[in-house]
Amino acid sequence: MVARSWPGVRPEFSRYLTVPSTASCDPSGSSHQWHLLDNLPALEAREAAPAGTILAVHGNPTWSYLWRSVLEAGAEAETPWRVVAVDQLDMGYSDRTDIFRRLADRVTDLGDLTDALGLEGPVVTLGHDWGGIISLGWATRHREQLAGIVLTNTAVHPSGFALPPALSLALHPAVHGWGTRITPAFLKVTHALAHPSLPSDVECAFMAPYRTAPARAGVANFVADIPATPQHPSWPTLDQISTEIRTLEVPALMMWGPRDPIFSDRYLRDLMYRLPQADVHRFEGAGHLLAEDRDIATPLLAWLSSTVHQRSEIKSALQDDAPSRANVGSDGGPRDRDLATGFRSMLAELDAHRDDHADAVVDMGPAGEGVRSSTSLSWASLVRRVDAIAHGLSELGVRRGDRVNLLVPPSAELTSLIYACLRLEAIIVVADAGLGTKSLGRAIRGAGPGYLIGIERALMAAKALKWPGQRISAGDLSPAKRRLLGVVATVGDLEKSGMGSIAAGAPPFVAADPDTDAAILFTSGSTGPAKGVVYTHRQLAAMRDTLQATYGLKSGDALVAGFAPFALLGPALGAVSVTPDMDVTSPRTLSASALADAAAAINATIVFASPAALVNVLATSTELDSIQRAALERVDLLLSAGAPLGTTLLQQVQDLAPQAEVHTPYGMTEALPITDISLQGILAAGSGDGVCVGQPVAGAQVSIAALDDQGGVSDELDASPGQVGEIVVSAPHVKDRYDRLWVTEHASAVHPGWHHTGDVGHLDTAGRLWVQGRLGHIITTAAGVRTPVAAELAAEAVRGIRRAAVVGVGPAGTQAVVVIVETVQRTRRSALAAQALTQDVRSSITRATGMTAAAVVVIPDLPTDIRHNSKIDRSALSKWAAELLSGKKATLQ
Repeated sequence: MVARSWPGVRPEFSRYLTVPSTASCDPSGSSHQWHLLDNLPALEAREAAPAGTILAVHGNPTWSYLWRSVLEAGAEAETPWRVVAVDQLDMGYSDRTDIFRRLADRVTDLGDLTDALGLEGPVVTLGHDWGGIISLGWATRHREQLAGIVLTNTAVHPSGFALPPALSLALHPAVHGWGTRITPAFLKVTHALAHPSLPSDVECAFMAPYRTAPARAGVANFVADIPATPQHPSWPTLDQISTEIRTLEVPALMMWGPRDPIFSDRYLRDLMYRLPQADVHRFEGAGHLLAEDRDIATPLLAWLSSTVHQRSEIKSALQDDAPSRANVGSDGGPRDRDLATGFRSMLAELDAHRDDHADAVVDMGPAGEGVRSSTSLSWASLVRRVDAIAHGLSELGVRRGDRVNLLVPPSAELTSLIYACLRLEAIIVVADAGLGTKSLGRAIRGAGPGYLIGIERALMAAKALKWPGQRISAGDLSPAKRRLLGVVATVGDLEKSGMGSIAAGAPPFVAADPDTDAAILFTSGSTGPAKGVVYTHRQLAAMRDTLQATYGLKSGDALVAGFAPFALLGPALGAVSVTPDMDVTSPRTLSASALADAAAAINATIVFASPAALVNVLATSTELDSIQRAALERVDLLLSAGAPLGTTLLQQVQDLAPQAEVHTPYGMTEALPITDISLQGILAAGSGDGVCVGQPVAGAQVSIAALDDQGGVSDELDASPGQVGEIVVSAPHVKDRYDRLWVTEHASAVHPGWHHTGDVGHLDTAGRLWVQGRLGHIITTAAGVRTPVAAELAAEAVRGIRRAAVVGVGPAGTQAVVVIVETVQRTRRSALAAQALTQDVRSSITRATGMTAAAVVVIPDLPTDIRHNSKIDRSALSKWAAELLSGKKATLQ
């Protein structure tokens, strides 16, 4: 038969093979003609020996065309892989057998084909949709050949789940025949699930094998064979495969499109339970047709190289290697464990103060009529409450390793819940409400918590938006509201129950394993979708120890936590902590009075605050009275963490707290802090290319991965002065991994023990780090690579300019430099700057950096990230500026 040609597929990949059948549904002696796409001809042409074979199995109603990117990538890779993408019988261009083939038959069919091909291994299965369970069925029957498992959106068992509405509809007797066979409706609906929409030629290729009703018989039968109930003929096979895959100890990778109305994240969580060794990557924004929505071939081959291919003796590895923890990192194996050396629990200080009746946690809040008020917990009360809640959670069913999402503002309540989870070894999931409802929901669904503890507003959102997790209310609710919101308990219930257990002699919890997961903290979302960052108990403790060693913190210090990430560290430091009266989701709501009142409440010696918060503190400082000013004058240490704050503003902060050492630590959610510098250090460093963020803190190392002329990053690390490139850091408190983001983790941990930050900068001769921008914000001009920060600082030095952003516009390699400014006297609309202002900005930037600005644009407000309200969104500005300067109607999202 003549090979066909489809977009993106080499004609020589298409082949046919007649295969004897051993399926019980076929008469004895039957054989069928299979169509498959096989990249072996390309490998033979380059005389390349493949590392193994990827056996790719499509679902319904696609065909082997789904895997065209994997076929091509496997053929061209430095370490090549043979890819055999099959058309299942009655599907694609394989034979129409006119026989109803059940799940067991299809698993047998696939084995018949691989026998005919003579595949000996190593074989890595790749499945999608119903091809996922068929590929897993093959895997359980071919263990000697099996080297790995890769799955995209699929499911193995609906037990406990209602069938997805789309499949329920397709199975309905009134719809099934018409929608799946008589008309192409089922195909069209499936194709419409692509994000973005399929190109017309690609959609035509997917439709091509199914143009007539007889050609769609397999599509209809596939739907009819969905084992939705135990009474279905295919249920026993489904049940057997679902059980047996738990005994497969080969490496596994799950790549998932969360925007899937059919196989949602609950099916991913079920698969993770059955294959606990699996690495996982969720591609935010992608859906059911993941292979069409995203490049899966590149990460798939990277994963194969870092896991399967690196095992020199596959069979020995399968027999001897224990499964690793999910998403352990780029090496594919568990981290080394040292359970004793240098580890002091996050709960150590709390336990040491068990009989201390001094204040431990203080919450500030308005009491009305201008009266200042606060609520507090003593150390002894906090310990009792933590222990009681931990026991209450345990009685509710929370176990070690369970994920508990905390949607409670920084407060004594949140502190109690955090340390109760740490006591129990439950994993706290903290996503800032400042992310916004959409991004917050995406983060929660990604983390997949088993329990969700929240204030009433959060519980309402959880109910309406179907966020995962059993719901626990942080406050008391009426019985009617409890039923309405699906609340299984309140924190008060847990505390009361736990107190009873303690009184009855419940044994204390055992000490946490330092290398088990402790927390998942989400990034701000300023550089893409918020990412879950996993910390172990050891890494959280190392963060505490680094702060202590860097700033000389000690038990008994009193700190104001105006920066949410530090709210959880107070008890671990042995410090009394106070949360100011502010909306923590909006740092700019921290006023000078609120900060001073918080400091006065505990005689604070330390203040942690974000730059956006401090900007508003300065703006409202004229409202301070003499008592409030005196409280700020007693502060010894003030940390501005989150983003750089200009020297002028830092000096104004110093005026408010004249006795304080003002420091600006540099770090990120993945590692905080990494470097530190004082105001005096900033003044001594002077001006330079970027923002000086100081020298590495205790235990941290900084190196640079150099940039090439196109903005690419070198594989080599170099700490030489003046070398510009991506900032790469190492420290005991660097994250363990990104949660369910294997691709992101692999890219960030190219060098074991080091984290690629995505920031660009250089080290100077004094060992100080200068940050010059983000990798995604570098400008590739005809004269070479340029970074934005030094130019922005030069623009902000011009009279009348409040803030500036420098972006590249145009094709990579020939980008023009565009300066976008927010003026002190706010403009009403965006437009090209006046000639005088343009000239001043251009001159200042050229003197400081040698760069030439092609245009200067004024804008009412520069867009900032949604959490800190301080980091400028240069990516959005670059797109907007390109549209504005081309004469199009430009709108900032």
